[in-house]
Amino acid sequence: MINILFVCHGNICRSTMAEFVMKDIVCKAGVADEFHIESAATHTDEIWNGMGSPVYPPARAKLREHGIGTDDNELGVAEKRARLTNKRDYENFDYIIGMDSANIRDMNRIYGGDPDGKIYKMLDFTDRDGDVADPWYTGNFDATWRDVSEGCRGLFSQIKK
Repeated sequence: MINILFVCHGNICRSTMAEFVMKDIVCKAGVADEFHIESAATHTDEIWNGMGSPVYPPARAKLREHGIGTDDNELGVAEKRARLTNKRDYENFDYIIGMDSANIRDMNRIYGGDPDGKIYKMLDFTDRDGDVADPWYTGNFDATWRDVSEGCRGLFSQIKK
């Protein structure tokens, strides 16, 4: 079993999009039973009284636009709620993918470093450098979709090797 965790600040936009894009990729490749895929937040901004916020509506709409989170390809989008990452996640996941440099710093703080080399930045799996566009600030869900889908395809290709 290959365990992948996608992480961003609030776990309602970028990391959730990555979670469901990756689930879609492995399902279409016929290897979903070989993967466990989740997403989480580095901060509690979207977690209130122990209950996480659902996928941000514009992120959900972008997923739906690409056939993810629909009636015939739901993948758990409707049930997804933001959750906070924790030190146990470092032990339980093989790949921990942050969306930007701030996420990487926060994960290293939360996990106490990266002694096993499990932490990556999403765009490390593309031919581009930098951070995944944050639609919370930019409003540009197309750019986020491009970054996330390219990163997930690159990650899947690397894992297949």
